Amino acid sequence: MLPTLKQLQHFIAIADTGQVSRAAQRCHVTQSSMTASLKTLETTVGATLFTRHAAGVRLTEAGDRFLRHAQQVEVVMREAMDSVALRPSQATGPIRIGVTETISAYVLSAVMKALEKKFPGLVPTFMELERSEVEAGVRQGTLEMALLLASNLPANESLQCQPLIRSPRQLWAPPEHPLMVADRVGLADVATYRYILLDMDEHVSTVDKYWREYHLRPDVGFRSSSIEAVRSLVASGQGVTILSDLVYRPWSLDGHRIVRRQLADPVPSMDVGLVWDSARPHSRNFFEVKDYLSSSFRDMLRMSA
Repeated sequence: MLPTLKQLQHFIAIADTGQVSRAAQRCHVTQSSMTASLKTLETTVGATLFTRHAAGVRLTEAGDRFLRHAQQVEVVMREAMDSVALRPSQATGPIRIGVTETISAYVLSAVMKALEKKFPGLVPTFMELERSEVEAGVRQGTLEMALLLASNLPANESLQCQPLIRSPRQLWAPPEHPLMVADRVGLADVATYRYILLDMDEHVSTVDKYWREYHLRPDVGFRSSSIEAVRSLVASGQGVTILSDLVYRPWSLDGHRIVRRQLADPVPSMDVGLVWDSARPHSRNFFEVKDYLSSSFRDMLRMSA
């Protein structure tokens, strides 16, 4: 007997949230129904997919392997539905969109693929620039819109921002790390371990800000602009880090596992937003792309996961 699509969706939700209760809320079912669904799925596949800890659940090695296939099944099903429901736009011509390094690394391929399907006649030009250059391009009109980390957008009367996704930040460490099995983990606990700091976009300024709010400092043992370097160091036990779910992967390039858990102390999410200058006139293409990204961005990322 094969698992049902609903069981796979429940399993993916638990893996994404790390808690059965939060997964139940996301899927709009009761916690008992979610628990029963997971139990039936584990019986069907003949393996334990999660282990429990004080803060929730985490994937077993079998769960990690099964998750990749479950996500592929969900993607294929969504693509099948989109192939029937998607109505291509008749928009044609150019549009210029600015992005920063983080957006290029984790969002851009999904956006490009989705725009190609929805707007076959559109000619989008994406430009990766420094944050200040992207904002200047939007204000000056050389860029019609931009995809940015919106949580750090400066106050500006003409720049408008449409939030697209809020990605929680969680603690990353190897599965056997003491912080992964502790009853409660706050920033004070994290501060007692070597910290691997990602230096990409304005990430460092965000890290400094929320650590200062708790009058703490991370014990930075290594700083890198490479997310893969950070993953490898964390997975091999060289330190821990706090990063967004948007950039999370359960394995490093060298094959070591990474797990994540929610912190007891609230930390800001990583918010991606669509930014434009409301004081400037815009093309019809702009409004069609803006509306499409606003309504479909989360699905784009899910399809590309």
